[in-house]
Amino acid sequence: MSPAGVPVWHAPEPERFRQVLGHFATGVSVITGISDGEPVGFACQAFAALSLTPPLVLFCPSLTSTTWPRIAAAGQFCVNVLADSQRDLARRFGVSRTDKFAGVGWSAAPSGAPILAGALTWAGAAVQAVHEAGDHVIVLGLVTELGDCQPGQPLVFYRGRFATAAPLDAAGPPEVVDTLLAWPKHADWM
Repeated sequence: MSPAGVPVWHAPEPERFRQVLGHFATGVSVITGISDGEPVGFACQAFAALSLTPPLVLFCPSLTSTTWPRIAAAGQFCVNVLADSQRDLARRFGVSRTDKFAGVGWSAAPSGAPILAGALTWAGAAVQAVHEAGDHVIVLGLVTELGDCQPGQPLVFYRGRFATAAPLDAAGPPEVVDTLLAWPKHADWM
């Protein structure tokens, strides 16, 4: 807002677009799969739940990703939700390199996709659809398996930096959003 209270607007050029949307905090996940018997994966902040019935998720890899085509060929993937202590893991999977899994603990989900040690939780899914959208693709996955939820705080990405969420008050009442997310008759929330 300007000092007079009038909204200031800008054209959606890439630098401004990144700055503005960087104010939307996201969780950080690592999408994993098995390709030719080897584990593969990449860090992803563009991940979301899409539908409860059927259970669908989505994520958006870049068209230039060299890992996504390998996961796509497998047809199965695992979304690993990172804990706030896993910044180094997010950095490792956020760059192009061939040895991302070197020294990284993991176990196989029933589908075979890697579950990373220390992740807060995970969801395994089968690729249902892929839609090209600008410089990314939108991948829809049908969730086929879910992991246990571990205690801890999520790793968050905000304004171009890793951050942590405020600790939860486990003894307090649920927040309005928590209640709405669990309320199946509310049309605006999952």
